[in-house]
Amino acid sequence: MPGTEPQPSFLGRISIRRNQVSAMDVNHDPELEELELFQKHVADRFTDLLSPQEEVASTETLLSISWLRKLVDVFLCCEAEFKAVLIMGRDPSQICKPPLDRLIPELLDRAVKALDICNAVSSGIDSVRQYQKFAEIAVSALEQKPMDDGQVKRARKALNSLLTAMKVDDKEKDFKGAERTWSFGRRGNTNPFHKERAARYFRSLSMIIAKNWSASKQIQAMSSNLVPPRGGEPTGLALPVYVMSSVMVFVMWALVAALPCQERSGLATHFPIPRQLTWAHSMIGLQERIGEEWKKKEKKGSVGLLEEMQRMEKLALNLIEFADGFQFPGETEKMEEVAAQVAELAEIFRKMGEGLVPLQAQIREVFHRIVRSRTEVLEVLDHAAKISQPTT
Repeated sequence: MPGTEPQPSFLGRISIRRNQVSAMDVNHDPELEELELFQKHVADRFTDLLSPQEEVASTETLLSISWLRKLVDVFLCCEAEFKAVLIMGRDPSQICKPPLDRLIPELLDRAVKALDICNAVSSGIDSVRQYQKFAEIAVSALEQKPMDDGQVKRARKALNSLLTAMKVDDKEKDFKGAERTWSFGRRGNTNPFHKERAARYFRSLSMIIAKNWSASKQIQAMSSNLVPPRGGEPTGLALPVYVMSSVMVFVMWALVAALPCQERSGLATHFPIPRQLTWAHSMIGLQERIGEEWKKKEKKGSVGLLEEMQRMEKLALNLIEFADGFQFPGETEKMEEVAAQVAELAEIFRKMGEGLVPLQAQIREVFHRIVRSRTEVLEVLDHAAKISQPTT
């Protein structure tokens, strides 16, 4: 991934902000206000994800490409505001005191795991873009007028390749299926060179992911030590750390559920979020809806819950059934029904063409943002450690 542009001194910005806060009215508690405002903004953003405004609800179906793009935007907004709450205008030594001396390292470790998920999700988007190409071949064949046996056979082959590709989970044991998928257009080709090339192509989609890596285990590791603050901590910095950790885990969990990722068994298991926290209501609602959908699809070996993929799979099955029984010139009523399904499939891959590349760019931005923020927090910790050392 390309490097980001150099930023002004982060510690310098902290110093400026600290001076600004110090100059404020001493009777005003900006820290408490910032904490409350941060939680309110998180609540508002997730409420909008759960129940979008009426005018956009139809285009932002849960787990559609447009909804995922909005989800990633929510993460980026929450992350930026959290960093301001945690660091800006604050004595660096504060984040080295208990319980932050434990919570901050846990958050940074969680961030490293999130980077792995970003890579896996980006690879999954590459896979979806390949599904899109198969759908485009089928649409091109079925839009031909008049539709003859040759065009129907061509469409059927592309649709079969599409369904086969959607069942490949990027594991070495599944490369046999991948070879069949990517041999489209080479009927009866048994050349070992072509088979190896097809296997290498699929392997390249997940080259950055270790063979034994598991998306579900990564999510479980991120949430294993995710517990709400106790005692008097809910009014301190421990609470925003918990809020941001919950946001991070939820967003990564939703992305893994939606897009093809390696080894996702048991993903429907929820990580617990206390219902009494006002910002958590919508997040819990989304958890429950996505979890129920995952339980249904996991039984069928679904490649993911992306709304466009689900519709594409259903249409592909219907069109294959049509192709199996097609006899030229075809019944007028049936041909009209097929034309409507082909038009819907064309609309789906058009939306994919418009949305997948920007979504992948947003995932890259999340990757770079996490790297940059983690570096900045480590810089503050290092600075705090230096100023706490006794002078000789």
